[in-house]
Amino acid sequence: MPIICRHPLTQLSYEEFGTRSYDLVGAVLEIRKELGRFFDEKHYKRALALRRSDVTLEVPVIVSYQTFEKTYFLDVLLASGAIIEFKATDSLTSSHKAQLIHYQMLTGLKYAMLINVRPEKVFTEYVNCPLSHHERFRFRVVTSDWDESIPGAQLFGNILTQILSDWGSCLGLALYEGALTHFFGGEENVLRPVTVHFDGVELGQQRLRLASERVAFKLTAFESTDAQERFVHHAKRLIAHTEIDALLWANLGRHEITLRSLKAGRKMGAKKT
Repeated sequence: MPIICRHPLTQLSYEEFGTRSYDLVGAVLEIRKELGRFFDEKHYKRALALRRSDVTLEVPVIVSYQTFEKTYFLDVLLASGAIIEFKATDSLTSSHKAQLIHYQMLTGLKYAMLINVRPEKVFTEYVNCPLSHHERFRFRVVTSDWDESIPGAQLFGNILTQILSDWGSCLGLALYEGALTHFFGGEENVLRPVTVHFDGVELGQQRLRLASERVAFKLTAFESTDAQERFVHHAKRLIAHTEIDALLWANLGRHEITLRSLKAGRKMGAKKT
């Protein structure tokens, strides 16, 4: 199995989750009242586990494909059937919610909640996963603008489509990117400096992920055509002002995976003047 949780999971009913989450929030409020609001999140979680037998902390979830492996840890697992993510920050961002949805997709659990213990008033938010497990495998791969003759393109396309078939779509981009980086030789070989040019002058260097010596790669998750076209516009500027010959780009939409090869206007391998 490509995704394994090191703890038995169960699907709670709506009523079970409602009752348990209500009681859990009550316990969190009592703990926050006693501890105040300036401790790190780990202290609130540990205190909660001391008072509730239906709470399990730091549950590992392992995602693998061939020789690649990535382990995530669920902050709090409630009654083996709901994920609770604790934060101790001045304000939550969209990335906090996205992280929790990512965990829901990995585990297939329907119920989840964010709890932020840092504000004056404890903040809670129920989070719903937008896609079912089945829906995450209902995607098509578009390769009409894909050139497999570009160095690294064939491996990039093959690995990405295989792990999508294994894991499904819509997980965090960093997971897919990490797997691709692994199969291209690891972070130390893939993330390399590229010289930036402007008006004939070298501005310095920027690190890009390279599939081969002069070919970079990038993953995005845009849903709108406009966002994708804006990306293309700026990606072409990136190519024009560096010595890379091409950018291998994959846009991972909910139901459409698009592979595109963006090439430099100059001949492949030619030096910028």
